[in-house]
Amino acid sequence: MATVAANPAAAAAAAAAAVAVAEDREPQREELPGLDNQWRQIENGESGRERPLRAGESWFLVEKHWYKQWEAYVQGGDQDSGTFPGCINNATLFEDEINWRLKEGLVEGEDYVLLPAAAWHYLVSWYGLEDGQPPIERKVIELSNIRKVEVYPVELLLVRHNDLRTSHAVQFSNTDSVGLVLRTARERFLVEPQEDTRLWAKNSEGSLDRLYDTHLTVFDSALETGQLIIMETRKKDGTWPSAQLHVMNKKISEEDEDFRGQPGICGLTNLGNTCFMNSALQCLSNVPQLTEYFLNNCYLEELNFRNPLGMKGEIAEAYADLVKQAWSGHHRSIVPHVFKNKVGHFASQFLGYQQHDSQELLSFLLDGLHEDLNRVKKKEYVELCDAAGRPDQEVAQEAWQNHKRRNDSVIVDTFHGLFKSTLVCPDCGNVSVTFDPFCYLSVPLPISHKRVLEVFFIPMDPRRKPEQHRLVVPKKGKISDLCVALSKHTGISPERMMVADVFSHRFYKLYQLEEPLSSILDRDDIFVYEVSGRIEAIEGSREDIVVPVYLRERTPARDYNNSYYGLMLFGHPLLVSVPRDRFTWEGLYNVLMYRLSRYVTKPSSDDEDDGDEKEDDEEDKDDVPGPSTGGSLREPEPEQPGPSSGVTNRCPFLLDNCLGTSQWPPRRRRKQLFTLQTVNSNGTSDRTTSPEEVHAQPYIAIDWEPEMKKRYYDEAEAEGYVKHDCVGYVMKKAPVRLQECIELFTTVETLEKENPWYCPSCKQHQLATKKLDLWMLPEILIIHLKRFSYTKFSREKLDTLVEFPIRDLDFSEFVIKPQNESNPELYKYDLIAVSNHYGGMRDGHYTTFACNKDSGQWHYFDDNSVSPVNENQIESKAAYVLFYQRQDVARRLLSPDGSSGAPASPACSSPPSSEFMDVN
Repeated sequence: MATVAANPAAAAAAAAAAVAVAEDREPQREELPGLDNQWRQIENGESGRERPLRAGESWFLVEKHWYKQWEAYVQGGDQDSGTFPGCINNATLFEDEINWRLKEGLVEGEDYVLLPAAAWHYLVSWYGLEDGQPPIERKVIELSNIRKVEVYPVELLLVRHNDLRTSHAVQFSNTDSVGLVLRTARERFLVEPQEDTRLWAKNSEGSLDRLYDTHLTVFDSALETGQLIIMETRKKDGTWPSAQLHVMNKKISEEDEDFRGQPGICGLTNLGNTCFMNSALQCLSNVPQLTEYFLNNCYLEELNFRNPLGMKGEIAEAYADLVKQAWSGHHRSIVPHVFKNKVGHFASQFLGYQQHDSQELLSFLLDGLHEDLNRVKKKEYVELCDAAGRPDQEVAQEAWQNHKRRNDSVIVDTFHGLFKSTLVCPDCGNVSVTFDPFCYLSVPLPISHKRVLEVFFIPMDPRRKPEQHRLVVPKKGKISDLCVALSKHTGISPERMMVADVFSHRFYKLYQLEEPLSSILDRDDIFVYEVSGRIEAIEGSREDIVVPVYLRERTPARDYNNSYYGLMLFGHPLLVSVPRDRFTWEGLYNVLMYRLSRYVTKPSSDDEDDGDEKEDDEEDKDDVPGPSTGGSLREPEPEQPGPSSGVTNRCPFLLDNCLGTSQWPPRRRRKQLFTLQTVNSNGTSDRTTSPEEVHAQPYIAIDWEPEMKKRYYDEAEAEGYVKHDCVGYVMKKAPVRLQECIELFTTVETLEKENPWYCPSCKQHQLATKKLDLWMLPEILIIHLKRFSYTKFSREKLDTLVEFPIRDLDFSEFVIKPQNESNPELYKYDLIAVSNHYGGMRDGHYTTFACNKDSGQWHYFDDNSVSPVNENQIESKAAYVLFYQRQDVARRLLSPDGSSGAPASPACSSPPSSEFMDVN
């Protein structure tokens, strides 16, 4: 109910019209009934005022004094009495006789009585209504299960956003919808049908609240009399005047004010690592039927504000605003700041400006749009049923109907298809068949069972430099497989190799031969040492002992007296094989001098004499034996993890027992190039950090004085290495066809231990075999290429080239549902968009190829940059998510009665190649 009360002339005209209508509805007037009949019809009859209220019907106000006089007249029994009431006169109920506005604070029973419509029309036909007075008609409303006559409707002040001074006071019932308020405002302000409008309400605090849900009532929206309602009209460029524009966007808006371009050819500004979002949005924006759905405002009638699984319609509205701006033809690029904030608000994983996956955002966005636009307002409980031997056609139809009973939206119409899932129990052979909906296909890529590892081989011969090798090893192999592969290059037996992970000049891990290669990450620095013994010394054995050796340099630490010395690791650690008969400090020194001879110069006799002359002076300065007693290791990087397995095994034959002391040389010894000391696995002198360290094979540290290191240690030579011929080897990856990926998707697989299936026949969880088949395909088929591989120890991106067709992708061989051979277009698809990912796991960049639905031309979208491209540039190793459109849909959109009057098929002519940018 909307009653205008602003223009006096209009109000008077409305009053006259209302009287005329009332007169038209009066019973045919023949003669005044008897007084008893009048009383009965007005008070007690079916049409009398004593009957109960019915929601939505009209009741009328009658001035109490006139009604009392009428009561006295009919109850007096004298039809010729002087108490005849005359015409109905409600003058005392109005504030004035111009606007005919009711007085405030009128009370039923004291100022007026209420009559149902029939009783009111009887009285008017019998006695008439005072000339010029409008009938006071009011509706019966029901609020909180209570029915009452709404004497005072809500009077709202309607204004336009660009003219807040000119208002129209309009009365609405509390049960009127916000949609009626919007329609009334559009009529008042003569808005064109194609223009988009929305309402804002000014609250008591002076701020504005959006009236999102037009299906809500005035009462539920908490609108009150006198409240200002502002109608906003969308601008031609797709933006709203009230939008708080980003600073960057202000400049763009000024530059683009007079810009006119092809609708849809519009970039998206990168807000900081948001290329993943831009790529997904550009792909979705170029889905013809979905974009037409938003451009034609079909979404407004389907917004679901009460869905607990949705986003209160905000994601759908934010996306609609983005589409309208991009397809207005008034922007070169836009800033998706509002959309980004909405996504972060409803999906915390996308908060901030970290890099994310475009497919993950696409999955969230499709689900959010579906729930915001779900036509099912109240989801019913649906029990999933197994096939139980029934025909596939029957079970599939039942599954799809059940799905539609809870999920019915433009997203379901456009993107949802149906799988057939078959599970077979390995024990009892029980077969379970279900049909499940899907929104996109995540297809695996054929994965090579080989991997390439780069290692450094350290030979025992000190004259040979370390060698860099590139090895092809099995992905699920063991450390022993790495040694075998390296043996083919070096000729060294695998039994004479030890594999270590070197990190920060120390051994992070010494690997055992049976450990899996998956524990080695691509970023690890792997060193393979040639040895002639074992690291775990066994008493009574004649094998050489393998000793881990670190290199350290004494450096002055920053202390208050500059007298405290630290020790810092440098260079690459060694695994040195020491014969048992030379396993003394003196023998160990000589062995190390031999192993270091390539880059450590042996002192001449004159150098040794110089050292003897200074010996006595140095001994007087130090009262403690050994150069590193009382010293500490200065850690280059804090919180460095120590080595794990393979270095703390207890053994009965310890280096300490054999050498007798923990440092060398002892006091009063001729000066050597360096000193030796037993240390723990971290390279520090303290070996009592844990019980295991006390009983473990110790490591040896070579401690250098700065002057001696500078004089005798050649750092450039020590860091030198040679590249084996295999380093230039690049494992060729043969391209694969998209059809091969789909075949892999539909092959039988065995469930993993972490995800067993509960067999209803065996009554226990089983590692069943599972097979997925395609039953029904959607209008738009999204194919996600699973390029990112995650395991316990590694993450990698597969850069395999997947060859996919631009036109005529035929799914007839993959769909198992009985096919309609007369219409092959139901199984053929044309490409319309591609989301690309360039780079690796840690860093990368997303872009988009998309075909414009109006022109049929392909464009390359790289954030805010848009360029036309050739079709032969679309296929690349970067292709990540593919969007295909079914050919029958393309034909439908091309037809005159289709939703789009322009070409939707990507199989259209391309512009001249001279205009294209080479993106590959």
